[in-house]
Amino acid sequence: MATIRNAFDPGFGVYVHWPFCLSKCPYCDFNSHVRRGDVDEDRFVEAFAVELAHRARLAPGREVRSVFFGGGTPSLMSPSTAEAILAQIASHWTLAKDVEITLEANPTSVEASRFRGFKAAGINRVSLGVQALNDIDLKALGRQHSVAEALMAVDIANSVFDRTSFDLIYGRSGQTPAAWRKELDLALARAPEHVSLYQLTIEPDTMFERMVNTGKMAIPDADTQRALWDVTQEITARHGLPAYEVSNHARPGAECRHNLVYWRYGEYVGVGPGAHGRIVTPRGRRAQACERHPEMWLTCVETEGHGLVEDELLNAEQEGDEFLLMGLRLREGIDPQRYFLLTGKKLAQSRISELVGDGLVEVTRENRLRVSSEGFPVLDAVVADLAA
Repeated sequence: MATIRNAFDPGFGVYVHWPFCLSKCPYCDFNSHVRRGDVDEDRFVEAFAVELAHRARLAPGREVRSVFFGGGTPSLMSPSTAEAILAQIASHWTLAKDVEITLEANPTSVEASRFRGFKAAGINRVSLGVQALNDIDLKALGRQHSVAEALMAVDIANSVFDRTSFDLIYGRSGQTPAAWRKELDLALARAPEHVSLYQLTIEPDTMFERMVNTGKMAIPDADTQRALWDVTQEITARHGLPAYEVSNHARPGAECRHNLVYWRYGEYVGVGPGAHGRIVTPRGRRAQACERHPEMWLTCVETEGHGLVEDELLNAEQEGDEFLLMGLRLREGIDPQRYFLLTGKKLAQSRISELVGDGLVEVTRENRLRVSSEGFPVLDAVVADLAA
């Protein structure tokens, strides 16, 4: 089975989760914890070293194509902490010559002032959580920066790093397609190669969910959301950053390599509180997850030698479902032959034909199966239909 998977090898990545933030955004359901200056970074560096050694024993001999520092807010860590973690990664695996090393950062002036330190530490790509270019909406989203700070941070990042990206959230309360068009044009004038544009989702157990449920917040109706989606595709294409994934846009060749490892159903290890991983062993693909609470994770690592609380061997059906769920997010789609090699069964041609007839999926000249432009807004339903 490992030989079969290597024929479709999308590369190997390392995800490092830094779980701390200065505040909790009302839309966020990520594993983030509010801390203000009381993080023992030396202790975390030692724990990351133990975790990485453990994963290297489970997945030896790999070439690392990408490293991603996510969170939380990893730009709150010291550049020396990032440098120490990268040194540990390099001590266990070979780094590709063109390895992509991304740091997520908030666009506050304090964090932007440290970009050169992070570059010296080995970071070569930064992804900024701008989220909005409207001060009223930034406040509603719980962000700690202003529009002026965000634009300055983007300019600083572009001057320091060869590769940059930033995030925006649309479908915000009261947002109109005309306002989004103006905001997006302003944003893309500063996006040299990549931007992530997420339609606001009301996640369970968030402040926004409570506000929606109590009538204190309204989100755009379905027609407005579709209009916002259409504006997004139009403006990004005009600026030369077409969608390569549902929410991600890039100039050809500037796609986020780390996320492509996920979406192409590659192999990656995850270290840090709440981090997830997928590694291929002689017995098959394993789904792994770490303890979510930072202090509990530290205790687990220091007493057990790792922070894993889940380490499950996936069966063929689970692999097939994950492969569809991840791969069909991409504009390039999937190779049905790989689905067959993973699961031992073919995708139902009757369902494919029906979805093609409805204009929701396409079969390319290379016999790849991909979701059409009309299908992307209803992607979850398309995937569920194919996986049934």
